[in-house]
Amino acid sequence: MHLALKGRNLPARRYSPSQTRKPANPQTRKRPSPTPRPSQTRKRPALSSLTPSSLSTSTFFLPSPIIIAPGRKPKQYLRELWRYRDLIGLFVKRDFTAKYKQTLLGPLWHFIQPAMTTAVSVVLFNLVAKIGTNGANMVLFQMAGIVIWTYFSACFVSTSGTFIANAGIFGKVYFPRLATPISVIISQLVQFGIQFLLLLCTMAFFALRGEAVAVHWGWLLLPYLVLLMACMGLGLGIIISSVTTKYRDLTVMISFGVQLVMYVSAVNYPIAALADTPRLAAIVQYNPLAAMVELFRNTVLHLPVANLGFTLAYSTAWAIGLLVLGVRVFSRVERTFMDTV
Repeated sequence: MHLALKGRNLPARRYSPSQTRKPANPQTRKRPSPTPRPSQTRKRPALSSLTPSSLSTSTFFLPSPIIIAPGRKPKQYLRELWRYRDLIGLFVKRDFTAKYKQTLLGPLWHFIQPAMTTAVSVVLFNLVAKIGTNGANMVLFQMAGIVIWTYFSACFVSTSGTFIANAGIFGKVYFPRLATPISVIISQLVQFGIQFLLLLCTMAFFALRGEAVAVHWGWLLLPYLVLLMACMGLGLGIIISSVTTKYRDLTVMISFGVQLVMYVSAVNYPIAALADTPRLAAIVQYNPLAAMVELFRNTVLHLPVANLGFTLAYSTAWAIGLLVLGVRVFSRVERTFMDTV
């Protein structure tokens, strides 16, 4: 049978092009779909059917949020401030540049402002009201008090609006929030240095005219007094800034409140001039700002200082107390202030 089939002439079978077979490509070969796992076949519930009790990590596969918060311990917070010291320097440069970028006189306003204020104070308090200056020159007496008070008031007013003025930055980027008021204190220190230079030039001018102007060892105490003023301005400023996040009325009171406090802080008169009014003298005498202004002025002009040790201890206690209280209040408010600003 095999030989018979071999010798037969069989007709050739014709295939159409659609019926031609193509070699199988291993890459295009369909693979069987894998069986889904039970966890992949789970359907997520609709949003309308959600209840507080059904919200759990097993229902929604959401990543855990990353919370960046300031260090709760004082040492950790101080370390963070030191790490961001470059940012504080940038804030100082920003404040100083933005303040006088489009002005004609620029930093010369630091000379004009105390000079004009001193002239008005001499006319009102010394020439019209006939208030004494404990034997010191009237111009130097008024300028010394105005220079140190301007530094305190500028620090206080600038730091009192920290949260409101920087809400846009605080809501986007994390950094120690206390870096902003600290940069304000440093930038105002530059302004104080310029105005103190004006005071030195005025003292040199009157010394050339024969006035009794002396530079003594008591001037070594001036940096410490300026530091105490900075601490008091920073402490009071951040306390008010923490409260103004909820009560905006305080921002209106600050503008004229500083001017009212100036009149009970012995800026334009000595405390001894209030000897005829015991009640007012007691209020001014126990005012820590008045004690600081009086001590700074008497140290610069080489005037006698009564109870130097008590005045220093009293002022230091107030400065440290306000600063510690302000930092504690500030650190509490900075965690939730974005909900109220």
